[in-house]
Amino acid sequence: MNGNLFSRFDAVFSEYAEQVCLRLPDGTGWTYNDLHRATGRIGAVLRQQGVRPGDRVVVQVPKTPDAIALYLATLQVGAVYVPLNTDYTEAEVAYFLGDAEPSLYVTAEDSETGLPTLTLDAYGEGSLKELASSMNPDDHIVDCSREDLAAILYTSGTTGRSKGAMLTHGNLTSNADTLISYWGWRSDDVLLHALPIYHVHGLFVASHCVLLTGSSMIFLPRFDVEEVVHHLSSSTVLMGVPTFYTRLLRSSRFTSEVAAGIRLFVSGSAPLTEQTFEAFVQRTGHRILERYGMSETGMNTSNPLDGERVAGTVGFPLPGVDARVANEEGDPLPVGEIGGIEVRGPNVFSGYWRMPEKTRDEFRHDGYFMTGDMGIVDAEGRYSIVGREKDLVISGGLNVYPKEIEILIDTVPGVIESAVVGVPHPDFGEAVIAVVASEMDIELEDVNVVLTGKLARFKQPKRLLRVEELPRNAMGKVQKNVLRELCADRFTWDE
Repeated sequence: MNGNLFSRFDAVFSEYAEQVCLRLPDGTGWTYNDLHRATGRIGAVLRQQGVRPGDRVVVQVPKTPDAIALYLATLQVGAVYVPLNTDYTEAEVAYFLGDAEPSLYVTAEDSETGLPTLTLDAYGEGSLKELASSMNPDDHIVDCSREDLAAILYTSGTTGRSKGAMLTHGNLTSNADTLISYWGWRSDDVLLHALPIYHVHGLFVASHCVLLTGSSMIFLPRFDVEEVVHHLSSSTVLMGVPTFYTRLLRSSRFTSEVAAGIRLFVSGSAPLTEQTFEAFVQRTGHRILERYGMSETGMNTSNPLDGERVAGTVGFPLPGVDARVANEEGDPLPVGEIGGIEVRGPNVFSGYWRMPEKTRDEFRHDGYFMTGDMGIVDAEGRYSIVGREKDLVISGGLNVYPKEIEILIDTVPGVIESAVVGVPHPDFGEAVIAVVASEMDIELEDVNVVLTGKLARFKQPKRLLRVEELPRNAMGKVQKNVLRELCADRFTWDE
């Protein structure tokens, strides 16, 4: 049996050939047959360009239906798909091209890289779209094993150079099958897709659930509150990052009536605050389903489709995924104790591209991957994330977990959201600083009134910085490295 994930897509495309797969904002759409033919034509171009099984195809293009077809075609020919953030600069792209050594680079516009390069959407010399228009669809699917590479996703690289997480056909297939079952995916579902497609959330989690069930997606180029509100009444599922939900709540047009037809709101890629969760319940009656995953593993845990979805938790390990909270030696910790979250299962990547030592360092001898996330598990088996290991603040030799403080600061009247970081301090080594996005003037004293009696003194912020909004990356994650740099000189040696 062919382990190539595309063979699974191919079967769905044939069964649902005349069903609409991609619904576009202008009212047009692509059927599964349209997508199948576009994929076959692009696959023919890739073969013509000399792309062979195992070759890397690096892609930095806007979100369009042709970009989905390019991803599928790369799988079809047995090559390895390497998506890049469309905001990366030329200098950043040069690193990825040098590291991945692709046989083809597909970009939005002409680029001098010294590598074989095609543009996707533009017409003219070197246009992949134009070349594909003259091709007959190539239906041949390269035979792959489940262990063969399907994609390389580069991590953000906030500490050191970016690492390429190698995901196999088996990784992607197992995770998609699990999510479809766990979230009760139906062929008549309509996903409102407003996520980027260079990331695991939009490309794999969202798109795979649609493409493996014959359902459809309203394919928006980006998240826009007015556009999302407009299309909600025609949708049944919305997947988003927490920023989607906070911005929807600020819109007067977002009402319970607008959200009435949605059966499932999913949030991930960054922590969802309990305040946003509860405000969403009050506005719509819906309890957002929060889940937990990462580039290296796809999805690891999820709140249940049926059953209690608890604010501030990321739910239970998905079927087939083993998870634990462990100490530095890898020993499982008791319920309620903070430690490193480690996971093992068919969803876990095969390692970091051309980094064998880094790969060895990140895996335990029993196969568990050390995620770098700190968390706790309760008596029911629900997991909660308290922060990244690298975000841990050690003040006066004592461990401070930012999430514990942020949860309380977010309850201060006027606070929209907060982020806690540690910065150098002449006496304590590191000191806690709270960065607050607020609707009004908030002072440190206002925060301490809430924290006093609930947190030990060493955990309470020694400084507070007000900002209009917290810096985030494209997936909505707060960039704490940026905040640490911003606050690095807040304490002097004479304090």
